[in-house]
Amino acid sequence: MTRTDPSAAQASSPSSPASPSSSFDSLPLPPPMLANLAQLGYVSMTPIQAASLPLALAGRDLIAQAKTGSGKTAAFTLPLLANLNPRRFAVQALVLCPTRELADQVTQEIRRLARAEDNIKTLTLCGGVPIRTQLASLAHGAHIVVGTPGRILDHLQRETLSLEALNTLVLDEADRMLDMGFAEDIAQVIKACPKTRQTLLFSATYPEGVAALAGRFMRDPKEVTLTERHAASKIRQRFYEVTESERLHAVGLLLNHFRPASTLAFCNTKQQCRDLVAVLQAQGIVALELHGDLDQRDRDQVLVQFANRSCSVLVATDVAARGLDIAQLEAVINVDITPDAEVHTHRVGRTGRADGDGWAFSLASMDEMGRVGRIDVMQGSTSVWHPLAELTATAGAEPLHPPMATLQILGGRKEKIRPGDVLGALTKDLGFDGAQIGKINVNEFSTYVAVERGIADQALRGLNAGKVKGKSVKVRLL
Repeated sequence: MTRTDPSAAQASSPSSPASPSSSFDSLPLPPPMLANLAQLGYVSMTPIQAASLPLALAGRDLIAQAKTGSGKTAAFTLPLLANLNPRRFAVQALVLCPTRELADQVTQEIRRLARAEDNIKTLTLCGGVPIRTQLASLAHGAHIVVGTPGRILDHLQRETLSLEALNTLVLDEADRMLDMGFAEDIAQVIKACPKTRQTLLFSATYPEGVAALAGRFMRDPKEVTLTERHAASKIRQRFYEVTESERLHAVGLLLNHFRPASTLAFCNTKQQCRDLVAVLQAQGIVALELHGDLDQRDRDQVLVQFANRSCSVLVATDVAARGLDIAQLEAVINVDITPDAEVHTHRVGRTGRADGDGWAFSLASMDEMGRVGRIDVMQGSTSVWHPLAELTATAGAEPLHPPMATLQILGGRKEKIRPGDVLGALTKDLGFDGAQIGKINVNEFSTYVAVERGIADQALRGLNAGKVKGKSVKVRLL
């Protein structure tokens, strides 16, 4: 895999003349398409477009790290249209999206960008819509299909969708699709695609699951990463001087003072992890540990609960947390100062992502001041110190509770359970609101679903008394 780092690339403002490298005119696109882009107000390329379009238009497989709002839809649509033969009335491009809402947005944007060509038909195929109407649309044919993995797979199994003529596959927001439990569905869909195709994968983050997907299904992909420097205002760092006897107690003080919904606490040793979890649990805080002594099943359960916001604090060693990328992480606590200043930067950079603000708290004893000095030198700034005495719990406040709870359903991919089956059982059958349901992870033998903490007992009773995919299931609260 080859990596391109266009961190220097900047989007020019619409009013300024586009530089040669950021102008759409510099791309090998037909004049009618360039005229349409100008008419739609595409003046100059955003950083992700400037970095990825020359590679994608040259036919390369591509992994691009880009979040919503970065111009990624045009970054995959222009190559997809360049590969298209309008006179061939068959599905030549497929875009997989995590949700119906995103699929609808993508379809609208593709239709706008495809206006330069006459009669390019784009079809949306998502769950939550009667399949009968989709069958009628498919019978009339399409050039481009945009859809969610479960519904696309459904059509492939019914043989109502053929991908024999496919030349471009796009995975949009791949990390989110994996978060929602679509890994196996995506794999099945990709197996139905011709091997000689171009694959474009877009993802806001690049966790292990996305890397594994790319490794299985892509051909020597180019990797484009927009390295976002964390703005100083986004991550607020504070250091507190502690004695060894105060250190673990100070973590509880920080949590009860700032009350972050989701915190990753780093310890230098496994034993320190165990000791801190015991202290926090004694205070009524839902804390879990992650270190090398956990077996794979326990590790998976811990990560599921932390990622779906059923656990307030994950206490981890650096090795165990490698490759861990959790969205909406409000705080990082360095319980011990790491001897490696670069590791400190990696720890701190896990919060304040995707336009969110984040706190980074570090507890340092007199013995660790040399390490803090090395961090200051590397970061080019002086540490901001605060006294422990300023940390006060809100009077009468409840212990810090996570917003969600996790239900484990005994049954997974082996029983052909899919995320939509679980969501349907909770919303259609049991009457819960979709907004009360969080992430759904379907594993080989188990399914984990996050629900709002206030409805956990009711959802547990309802699922145990009801059915998922027409079958009775056993469910427990983790």
